[in-house]
Amino acid sequence: MISADGGTRVASITGAWIALAFAIHKLAATGRLPDTRALRPPVAAVSVGIVGGEVVLDLAYAEDSAAEVDMNVVGSEDGSLIEVQGTAEHGAFDRKQLDAMLDLAAGGIRQLATAQRQAIA
Repeated sequence: MISADGGTRVASITGAWIALAFAIHKLAATGRLPDTRALRPPVAAVSVGIVGGEVVLDLAYAEDSAAEVDMNVVGSEDGSLIEVQGTAEHGAFDRKQLDAMLDLAAGGIRQLATAQRQAIA
């Protein structure tokens, strides 16, 4: 399971989908919403970056503060990207590194989507 010291922004995005799911299920259970079809597939966010030349998922504070590249990725369960925000803190990064970070982020988002579905089950 993913865990880190920081990442409040990505954690709040991931948790917000769970809160929304609970609200929609409650509204449907009380008859105030016809059904739960209003709920979209899970949306989650992760941090990813390059630390010491290596691509890293879910940067802890120490990694984040030393990262050559720091990126937040928001995506949906199906792999679609919603937001990508990244900065080269020291120097630059190339397309191959970007692709590696996005691939790693997509895997993390899939993990989180699975955990989100388990949380509301």
